Amino acid sequence: MVIEQYTITTTPKYNFPHPTIDTTLSQRFSEISINSLKQVRINNFLLNLQEDNFTENNPTQIQLKRTPLPLTPKHQETTIVAVDSSTIKIGETPTGIIIAIRGATVWKQNRNYRYTRLGPFIFHITEENKKSIYSSLERTYFTTQNSSQQIPTLLQMPNRLANLLERWLQIMLAKNTNNGIILFDGSLIGGTIDTPTHRLHEILSNARRNKNTVLAFSKATTLRINGYLITERLPEQSTPYLLETTGLHFKPPTVLLGDVYVAKLQRSNMAFRLDIDKEIEFSERIEAVEKLLGNDVFQQSYPETLRLAHILCTFTANEVLAMQHFASSKHGIQIINRPDMHRLLFGPFGKEGYA
Repeated sequence: MVIEQYTITTTPKYNFPHPTIDTTLSQRFSEISINSLKQVRINNFLLNLQEDNFTENNPTQIQLKRTPLPLTPKHQETTIVAVDSSTIKIGETPTGIIIAIRGATVWKQNRNYRYTRLGPFIFHITEENKKSIYSSLERTYFTTQNSSQQIPTLLQMPNRLANLLERWLQIMLAKNTNNGIILFDGSLIGGTIDTPTHRLHEILSNARRNKNTVLAFSKATTLRINGYLITERLPEQSTPYLLETTGLHFKPPTVLLGDVYVAKLQRSNMAFRLDIDKEIEFSERIEAVEKLLGNDVFQQSYPETLRLAHILCTFTANEVLAMQHFASSKHGIQIINRPDMHRLLFGPFGKEGYA
C-alpha cells in the first residue's frame, strides 16, 4: 500500500483525481487570511485552544427496522474519495480571535492512497471584518448566497469558514470524480445555519451527474429510539449489514436530503449513522456500500479513506506552536497566556476551560 502526499497552499495546480480544478476559492482563502493578519493593530493575543461541542437538530420521530440488510463486499475496482476540514482557535486579541483552517481530500485507487491538503489558512477575525471575510469567501465560488441569512457570530466564524472550505472541496470532488464513491464526514441535512439546502443539493446533483454515490458517515449522532441511540442495541446478526430507518422528519427549514441507515460493517462494537443520497435507487445504494467494503480498509467499521481525511486535516500541538510563532514573527503579534480563572480560584480542583 502506498500513500502519496500533495500539500497545497497557494500553488496554482492541485493534484485531485482529475486535473481540471478551479483553484479560486483556495487562493482567496490565502489572500483574505493574510490580509486579516496584517490588519491586527494591537500586538498581543491570548492563547485559547477551546473546541466547540457537537450538536444535532432533533427530529420529530424516527423508527428503526429490525431486519438487517446483509452486505457482500464487491471487489470491482472503484475509486473511493473522502473529504474533511477542521478548524482551531490558536489565540485571542483584544478585538477578536486568531483561527486556523485546513481541508484535506483523500482518494484510494489501484490499492494506493493519495491525498491533498489545503492550508493551514490563518485568519484574524473581528466584529468589524467578519462580514467582509465571510461574504467574500462565499461569493468567490458559490453562485448563490442566502441574502436573508445572518452573518455568523464571532464564535461561529471558525466552524462556518471551515464549512465553506469543506463544501467547496465536496463540489470539486463531485464534479471531477466519475463512477466513484464519495465519502462525507457528517450527515446530508440541509437548511441548517451552515449548510443551505440549495448548496447541498448542488453537490449531490453534480455527484449523480457523474455517476457517483455520496455516503455520509457521522462519527456521533443524537438520534434515539425509545431512549437509546440508533447505533446501540443492534440485532445479533452476521456483519456486515445495514439497518433502515423510517419516519425521520425535521421541522422546516431543515431538510433531509438522504435516507438514514445504521451501518455495522465489521465484527466490532462500533456502528455508525450512514446517510445515502435519497435520489439514488435502492439497489445502487446497497451496491455502493458493498463496493466500499470491497475496495477500502476498515477499522472499527469506519472506512480508512475517511479516517485519513480526518487525520490529515487535524492540527497537532506542534503545528499550533508553529502558527503562533508565525503570527508573532511575521506580523509582530506578541503572544500572552490568558489566565485560567478556574485554576486561579480553585487550584487543583478547578476544571480546565469553561464550566
